[in-house]
Amino acid sequence: MSDTPSSDFSGLNGGEEQAAEEAIQEVVNWYSTQLLEERRAPVPDEERIEELKASREAALADGAQLATADPEEADRIAAVYAARLKELKET
Repeated sequence: MSDTPSSDFSGLNGGEEQAAEEAIQEVVNWYSTQLLEERRAPVPDEERIEELKASREAALADGAQLATADPEEADRIAAVYAARLKELKET
């Protein structure tokens, strides 16, 4: 996705990392559920499947980078993914 965080992460501890991990995981779970539903559709939309897979991979990559994120960056990532999840659930 175009608003995927791509900053330089450095040193993270505590609640910020946990909140960001949880927000990312919820988004990843949403994409996974949508992928499963699309694949089970009578006529799966291959373009949508590719978009969902790419978005899920981007979220997983952001999650992997949390290990080196500072608290401010983790807060920002958590906010981005919380907003994304809200938006996804509303569509």
